[in-house]
Amino acid sequence: MLDIICTLPLKSDLFAQAVHPYEPIFAVGLSSGHVQAYKLPSDSDVVDDSSQDSSTSLPKTTNLVNDTDSTAVHPSLRRSSTASASESGLGSIDTIWATRRHKGSCRCLGFGHDGQICYSAGTDGLVKAFTTETGQVVGKIVIPPSITGEAIDGPTVLHALSPQALLLATDSGKLYLQDLRQGGKEIVSRASQTWTPHGAEHINALVPLPVSETSTSGIPKQWVSVGGTTLAVTDLRKGTIATSEDQEVELTSVVMVQGLKKGGTSVGEKVLVGQSDGVVSLWERGVWGDIDERVVLDRGGLSVDSLAEVPFGFGGGKLKMNEKLVAAGLEDGRVRFMRIGRNGVMADMDARHDEIDGVVALGFDVEGRMISGGGQTIKVWTEAKGLPGGGRGGITKHVLSSDDDSDDSDVQDSSDEEDQPKSKRKKRKRNKGKDKSGGKALDLDFSL
Repeated sequence: MLDIICTLPLKSDLFAQAVHPYEPIFAVGLSSGHVQAYKLPSDSDVVDDSSQDSSTSLPKTTNLVNDTDSTAVHPSLRRSSTASASESGLGSIDTIWATRRHKGSCRCLGFGHDGQICYSAGTDGLVKAFTTETGQVVGKIVIPPSITGEAIDGPTVLHALSPQALLLATDSGKLYLQDLRQGGKEIVSRASQTWTPHGAEHINALVPLPVSETSTSGIPKQWVSVGGTTLAVTDLRKGTIATSEDQEVELTSVVMVQGLKKGGTSVGEKVLVGQSDGVVSLWERGVWGDIDERVVLDRGGLSVDSLAEVPFGFGGGKLKMNEKLVAAGLEDGRVRFMRIGRNGVMADMDARHDEIDGVVALGFDVEGRMISGGGQTIKVWTEAKGLPGGGRGGITKHVLSSDDDSDDSDVQDSSDEEDQPKSKRKKRKRNKGKDKSGGKALDLDFSL
């Protein structure tokens, strides 16, 4: 079973979420165009805090009642599902920075390989690169216009393939390779290659294929994408090298799983694809014509909107050697878990993110905590004791920094225009709704 150790309300609908590869940091992109970065506590933070004087043990925050600086945390912000999520009680989630990054909605987010740079893409036709630590913009990319005559071709997927290359997919079905090599002070980017792996169908998700043991660069050169009703494999140099048969159902999400048992034609690596009919299909690496097996998560046909491999340590005692655990976020707000190896659903691990909104994003931080996002809520989870962060470094407070609603010009791109209607993300089976916030920053409802 999983415990909710923090519930973080958002000011508008979540469209994108990214988890830092090496630090307990995550960022969110909202329908209002805001991008916000948060830091989760680590076990070492809690130990350090406990050894300090009580006057400095808590970060400064803003008192939401009288707007004065205070280290006090309103009791209603304690969202732990148990009496105490950490032994010291000092764990907190801090807002690193927040800004209005895009004039339309922020559809996509992704960290670079080392986590120092984060990228966002919005319906204003811009991709922005900024430092994770400060939110300072270091480069901008103009998304090429749509050939259908629309002024802006909205982004659907963004992935940092390497320090020099960024993959960007759009509503019109284009997949661009953006060159990130620097020229001068800012990142100068151009689309060095363009593909249409799914024809006019926009790409819903993509995942790079792991490099071989003989690779000298360690940089992936191939990736799997899903769009419309097909799966495609694209090579950096050769273009689209494989396309599946028509699956006759929308393919919505994808994740790569390694370390499975080898044998026969199996190389121990599978691509898992979420579908809009409640099924996750399993594809053997190198066999791209059709699926290898299926796992049914919802017989009522609810869409599988997000997938993430679960780090080692979850489901202790239930997995055999060479088996993996994968989390799936469903359209009805549930998170279900699949055992890959002896393929099946781990029904006793089911979790509920929300009663109404679907789980559009799933990820795990470096300390093994699950971060689920959907609607206007982020939730942080941990399996009962045994994982880093579980029972020792848990989160008991949500702490806001004093500049939480920053539209600071120092971040270079905060918007001073009046609120505008926000675009829905153009994905079948994903009605994320419109921004209802009126453009305010992070909002906490003490009535919850």
